Amino acid sequence: MPSSHLARPSRSSGPPGPARSAPPPPPDVVSRLRAAGCVFAEDEAALLCATARTPDELAAMVERRALGQPLEHVLGWAEFCGLRIAVDPGVFVPRRRTEFLVEQALGLRRRPVGPEPGARRRPTVVVDLCCGSGAVGAALAAGLERVELYAADVEPAAVRCARRNVGPVGGTVHEGDLFGPLPPGLRGRVDVLVANVPYVPTEEVGLLPAEAREYEPLVALDGGVDGLDVLRRVTGAAPQWLAPGGHLLVETSERQAPRAVEAFTGAGLRPRIARSEELYATVIVGTRPDPAAHGNRGGKSDEGRSGGALS
Repeated sequence: MPSSHLARPSRSSGPPGPARSAPPPPPDVVSRLRAAGCVFAEDEAALLCATARTPDELAAMVERRALGQPLEHVLGWAEFCGLRIAVDPGVFVPRRRTEFLVEQALGLRRRPVGPEPGARRRPTVVVDLCCGSGAVGAALAAGLERVELYAADVEPAAVRCARRNVGPVGGTVHEGDLFGPLPPGLRGRVDVLVANVPYVPTEEVGLLPAEAREYEPLVALDGGVDGLDVLRRVTGAAPQWLAPGGHLLVETSERQAPRAVEAFTGAGLRPRIARSEELYATVIVGTRPDPAAHGNRGGKSDEGRSGGALS
């Protein structure tokens, strides 16, 4: 049964924002989508009608959606943090809950980077691992004053798609496994490292909606036996890439958070759990200790509901 807007691992309610000030969609389109099981048939029909350029194209799009393809793949875009992100077939669809990860990252960098008040801000060095469509990196570039942005993904289709979203904001996208394809000169320079890693346990992948199982790459969903295999790899290598005082942010599930925190602590990062009840989102924020900073607390852990800047 088609739904819409998958979250990792499950979708939150509602399709991308419906077309505004548009005439009501044809009843036959709504009926076809409703019969296929689309919960938000009216909104989806309005989006399809607004996107299609010809009646034949509309008919083909409605049929693709009715057969179960993700709405975002049919439209060719997804709404994320107020941006329209290009999403190609076979590419992981950005999840609404991941907007919370972006909010946390933006909150960490809303402070001067220069040596004293009034100093010119240097660019914030941002790396988006497991970038998929590049939605997270593009949203951070839109929300920060100055950004030096890099993204990477192992999936060629994702890399091609991410370049369409990240290129216009001055970012570069690299193809390869995690840190492997990144420029070596980034080591020790990264201020914000975001990694929307796959975290669905292998045995639970089969329980995901068909939209994810059948139309998104397995490598973007399967996180290993306990769902934390990729997270552990990222946290283990992150301190080599983070600048002193730099932050790693990873999305996970609420039940996986305690084990994720152990991985952060074991890597020498100071972890904090941030949660959003509204988006049903959990983000682990880890900071590389800065020996030059006053009040450095080493490996202790903080937990908060919404989170904020770590000092």
